[in-house]
Amino acid sequence: MSQKQTLSFQAEVAQLLHLVTHSLYSNKEIFLRELISNASDACDKLRFEALDNNALYESAPSLEVRVSFDKAAKTLTIADNGIGLSQQEAIDNLGTIAKSGTREFMGKLSGDQKADAQLIGQFGVGFYSGFIVADKITVESRRAGAAPEDGVRWVSGGAGDFEVETITREQRGTSVTLHLRDDALDYLSTWKLKAIVAKYSDHISLPILMRKEEWKEGEDNKGGEMVLTDEWETVNQASALWSRAKKDITPEQYQEFYKQISHDSEPPLAWSHNRVEGSTEYVQLLYIPSRAPFDLWNRDKAAGVRLYVKRVFIMDDAEALLPVYLRFVKGVIDSADLPLNVSRELLQESRDVKAIRDGSTKRVLSMLEDLAKLEKDESASEEDKGKYAKFYAEFGAVLKEGLGEDFANQERLCKLLRFSSTTTDAPTVSLADYKARMKEGQEAIYYITAETLAAAKSSPQLEVFRKKGIEVLLMADRVDEWALSHLQEFDGTPMQSVAKGAVDLGSLQDEAEKKAAEEAAEVFKPVLDKLKEALKDKAQDVRVTSRLVDSPACLVASDGGMSTQLARMLKQAGQKVPDLKPVLEVNAEHPLVKKLESSDHFDDLAHILFDQALLAEGGLPEDPAAYVKRVNALLA
Repeated sequence: MSQKQTLSFQAEVAQLLHLVTHSLYSNKEIFLRELISNASDACDKLRFEALDNNALYESAPSLEVRVSFDKAAKTLTIADNGIGLSQQEAIDNLGTIAKSGTREFMGKLSGDQKADAQLIGQFGVGFYSGFIVADKITVESRRAGAAPEDGVRWVSGGAGDFEVETITREQRGTSVTLHLRDDALDYLSTWKLKAIVAKYSDHISLPILMRKEEWKEGEDNKGGEMVLTDEWETVNQASALWSRAKKDITPEQYQEFYKQISHDSEPPLAWSHNRVEGSTEYVQLLYIPSRAPFDLWNRDKAAGVRLYVKRVFIMDDAEALLPVYLRFVKGVIDSADLPLNVSRELLQESRDVKAIRDGSTKRVLSMLEDLAKLEKDESASEEDKGKYAKFYAEFGAVLKEGLGEDFANQERLCKLLRFSSTTTDAPTVSLADYKARMKEGQEAIYYITAETLAAAKSSPQLEVFRKKGIEVLLMADRVDEWALSHLQEFDGTPMQSVAKGAVDLGSLQDEAEKKAAEEAAEVFKPVLDKLKEALKDKAQDVRVTSRLVDSPACLVASDGGMSTQLARMLKQAGQKVPDLKPVLEVNAEHPLVKKLESSDHFDDLAHILFDQALLAEGGLPEDPAAYVKRVNALLA
């Protein structure tokens, strides 16, 4: 036996263990669900690895989880005969939390019990929930296929360090022994543990075993007690939830299964359970979560759909089963047609997987459409009416990615989008709603993109639209500019950015206004020419505006050109951006613009006009010091 090693946790892990010990979980019994879930995953991993190496089953081909307790020792043990851990894996996996995200995780701990408990699940640190009820945890394990003398024992009191040593262990797999604190001794009870298993883990697809109890009479038949026997019994249904008939599954069971696979303490907004038959046969059980995970914007993150083949677990991040813009969806897909040894490479090429992906995408969109219909369903409860708004607040920006990635479903996606507008700050306006209340003679759906909702609302480019009472959609998600570049029209009506091209309000602008604008442009032509010369290094063109009422100037992009906002975003992301020259539009009726003609500081005023227009849309002057110097000179 090797010498015992004492190792320290990461600093963040030690902080987390302190928080867990002080009851981060509002529901203490959740620890058993987490540990049984980990044990089930270990068995799934063995089943998968054994597809290529059947010898890993050794002499025990039946996979199972065993829950036992010892009242005298005050211990509770959860054991599995799954894949097991090597010594290095025990150090890496039990001494580290969410390897790539530990620091970010700690930054998100708020001190709010409910919020912090939810974060625990998101970061995949369910093992540490054992410290809710235990003041010491002992893990003994041996990896499948390793020699008995290569077993490992890991021990920690949940403080700053843990001990690891090599042991001899005949059976493969892992046993997690919790040394219970005095305030958690009620878990040393068969009926209580059975009740928790039935509540949280009944759907686990392999047997969860506990020792049977029997009544033992006292001496002279006086009194007696329940005692544990050497016989084990299965205490869960031990059948995959998704393989059961829908009529046999309660809403509570669907919700508990979701919590087990997602480690989310909040119930899902919706789910769909279907058996698909035809050229490709599969079962899908898909969930729409009610809140976004911390890493939603990581497009490379593991997807939330698990792949099974004939109820054999294959992988838990099968990104080929749904498009990236639906990465928030959780669930299980069980195929009857894929080979058991399917690889990620084969998934990308398989015709069956393409059929599953298309069918699952359509199913998710149908779920979202059903949630959206509840918004206007008078017979629906207030909670149901608010479900789509809740979904959209969490995942709406991600859904927009589909406009540029899923052209086959673009029309359906368009109908699911919601926006703020000049009539409401809340993102509740659908494109259909907007179109239904367009003014007579209006020929386009107008929108503006900005870095924030406040910047969009105060943009000078909205002035003529407000004057005419024309609604404009306000878009402040970072993905909007890119997504809208893939959407040319909705239901036959063109989409038009108010910050691109010349404004043509068609019949909404009367002839007198058009004539006055043309005359102003002609009279102002000499000044325009001087402005073009003064700003030739900054502006592509300078013209008299028809969109400004109160502001002196604004910047617009040419039709089909890249906006200054998109250029800024690309630069922030480290992308190379071509030199961009916007169009400067000036309001010939504004006092500041009128001063230009007779000013001795024409060049300075011209540059100030340009830089102020840039500031108004959320940008910064190329040379802030020069801008300040010009303004100070004029003020003096």
